[in-house]
Amino acid sequence: MKKYFLILYMCLLSVNLYGLSMQNLFDALKHNPSVKLDEIDFNKAKIDEQKVTAKLYPKIRVFGKYENYSTPTGSIPVPPNTLINMVKDQTVGQPFGYNIYRLGGAFSMPIFIKSIYTLGKEAKIMRESLKAKKEINLLQNEAVLVATNASLLYLEHLFKSLNSKKDSLNETLKFVKIKVQTGRSAEAELYKIQDAISQIDIALNNILIEAQNYYAQIQSLTSIKLDKAIRMMDKKDFEQGSYKSLKSLRKKVLALNYDVEAKKENRWWPTISADGSFTRNYTKAYNNGHNLYENYSQIGVIISFALYNKESDVAIDEAHINAMKAQTQLEKEYLKLQSDTKAMIKNLKLLDKSVILYTKSIKNKLRLRDIAKVSFINGRMNMEDYLHYEDDYVAQQAKLYQIKAQQWQIKMKLAVAFGNNIEEMVQ
Repeated sequence: MKKYFLILYMCLLSVNLYGLSMQNLFDALKHNPSVKLDEIDFNKAKIDEQKVTAKLYPKIRVFGKYENYSTPTGSIPVPPNTLINMVKDQTVGQPFGYNIYRLGGAFSMPIFIKSIYTLGKEAKIMRESLKAKKEINLLQNEAVLVATNASLLYLEHLFKSLNSKKDSLNETLKFVKIKVQTGRSAEAELYKIQDAISQIDIALNNILIEAQNYYAQIQSLTSIKLDKAIRMMDKKDFEQGSYKSLKSLRKKVLALNYDVEAKKENRWWPTISADGSFTRNYTKAYNNGHNLYENYSQIGVIISFALYNKESDVAIDEAHINAMKAQTQLEKEYLKLQSDTKAMIKNLKLLDKSVILYTKSIKNKLRLRDIAKVSFINGRMNMEDYLHYEDDYVAQQAKLYQIKAQQWQIKMKLAVAFGNNIEEMVQ
């Protein structure tokens, strides 16, 4: 029974491993730490936006306070006329004492601070910038998965071609051995073909080493360990449009311009705020020892304007520099992206033509190889010329596979540049 369950488990594991699709990789990518970090940055931007709007709300606090003085001190301010009457009548407790207890509350709130509203716009747009960055980063990682898998497919095809060449040489090796044994060929011919087979084994081993790097890259992005490439096909072609990969930078430029505006408003616009407080005060009157409980409240409106603030002037200059730097970076990225995408679109058309040409050439080189093998076996061609045809055939296949991998890589770069949905493009 245990053996049965073990076999069943291994079968299910095999189905799970070899039934993987690109969609499985895309789904696993969404749980990658780098994607989660982008999500955290986006959530932090939400908090930054809330921090700005929070400045518009009043601040309310309650407090209790004990004060001790070396000389009798007023628990509340007393108007002069009221104080004169108290002094005349010592039976009335005067609100002065050595120990004063206070209990109360206070509030403060902005009425008009122009820069807060501008900073709110800046924070909102910066959040949109980070959202766009998060989306593009995910697209870039999906593009890396597709391009890496395409490279693995190229290596697998090349591995298969080299093995096919090895099989072909092993068949030829049998005839060479017979010729050498019967004295119709020199022993050096045997060494030449054995060396050619050894070179194939070296190339096959190098392919396996190179493939491990691609497997590691996929695992680092998805936590999925593959042992072979995933078959994939085009569901739809990329769509041209605006460069959505620059959306994050465009938003950042706009946000930094609002930052400049906010710094200027903070420097030149007056601020209006209000504050107030209420306290319940207790002390023992120093003149007759009576317990005194007094209420005291205050409310006010404050208008302030900075006549001179060098620090604010420097902050404006710094904000200008940051905005100009971001704008220049945007222009630089746009020009580069414009030239790169035009070149890539042209290259795709040329690569499509190359696929047709290489496919036709491979068929011809296969025929030439087969003819060369027969000619070599019949003694009408030497070893070097025959091996040259074998090499040409595999080299031409390798170029075709490489071109197909390049097509995937270019399509993915264009998909990222134009902000296409890669999951809808690849199956």
